[in-house]
Amino acid sequence: MPIYHTLGEMPRKRHTVFRRPDGGLYNEELMGHEGFVGTSSLLYHTHAPTTVVSARRVADVRLVADEETSLRHRHFRTASAPKGGSATMDRVPMLFNDDISMWYVEPDREDPFFWRNSQADEVVYVAEGEGHLESVFGRLPFRSGDYVVVHRNITHRWRFETGKSQLKLLVMESRGHVRTPSRYRNEYGQLLEGAPFSERDIRRPLELEVHDEKGEFPIYVKQYDAINELVLDHHPLDVVGWDGFFYPWAFNIHDFEPIVGRIHQPPPVHQTFQGDGFVICSFCPRPYDFHPDAIPAPYNHSNVDSDEVLFYASSEFMSRKGIEYGSITHHPDGLPHGPHPGKMEASIGAKATEELAVMMDSFRALKVAKPAMAFEDEGYFRSWLEQGEGFAPPTS
Repeated sequence: MPIYHTLGEMPRKRHTVFRRPDGGLYNEELMGHEGFVGTSSLLYHTHAPTTVVSARRVADVRLVADEETSLRHRHFRTASAPKGGSATMDRVPMLFNDDISMWYVEPDREDPFFWRNSQADEVVYVAEGEGHLESVFGRLPFRSGDYVVVHRNITHRWRFETGKSQLKLLVMESRGHVRTPSRYRNEYGQLLEGAPFSERDIRRPLELEVHDEKGEFPIYVKQYDAINELVLDHHPLDVVGWDGFFYPWAFNIHDFEPIVGRIHQPPPVHQTFQGDGFVICSFCPRPYDFHPDAIPAPYNHSNVDSDEVLFYASSEFMSRKGIEYGSITHHPDGLPHGPHPGKMEASIGAKATEELAVMMDSFRALKVAKPAMAFEDEGYFRSWLEQGEGFAPPTS
């Protein structure tokens, strides 16, 4: 993120003497992407971040694709997905390629260990729930509707009150660095006046939680498609100060200001994040197109070089039937898709929509992960027929 931020204590100049109360030196750690030329932050640890006392492989997380089903439009009902478990270890894989993967989880317990994804940035959409992310960069509260961006290699843990607010998390793992769209920024990195959100909408850690504790503290690290346990000889959240441009941050979908026009606007106006090989968009409540003859429902389209995935964060969506809150649809590269029968006519003259959805478009074909097939609506590809033959409507 192109926003400088600082928390805690640090010396006036980088890489100069900064002593602990006991006379020893604080330990500097530079964390950032693209070697030494991307965004980075400089952290000051009470203890050296390198003091690992043990290491072991915990689990394999290599994704396996469905290679038996024919090419078709697909619909998955997360209401029938496995429930409970860990926010990190019990994620259900949905779709993936070499650039991006999508997972879903409804955790019911906090992790006793810390988590670090060393092979991907994570964009976590909080469909439901509240709590805070604790990390080496400090405390970052989250609530329903938040996108929480956790860049790779940041040690963190999801905290929430069991029984108070059920978490529902849509997780997108990006091989590349997640950022705001370049067309929204000027040459200095500031978001433009015409962008659908501003720096005021982006929330950063505002409170450091410093732990000076010795002992054994496990960190589960995702790398090389496996989970590995590294045990530190001290509490990992021992940072007394940091500054820079690299840290976890949050943006709420309800702070996205939709761009509207006299006639239907294409999906790029809803773009919220930019990645390598994909984009993430937010479909939010907004007034409809205001040309007197406008058809607000989207036209049929064939994106011949991208897959379209939609997570329905409410049960309303202008162009779809048969979807429900928590549905995920996948429209593969090159297959025509568009409004369901009757939706174009029904949209004429309508003034506004209350829809809420997260869209991920990937520029390379996505594979369906085998576990997602357990809650697929197999008749969805027939839902454009006038009678919707073979299409199973929602059960709730």
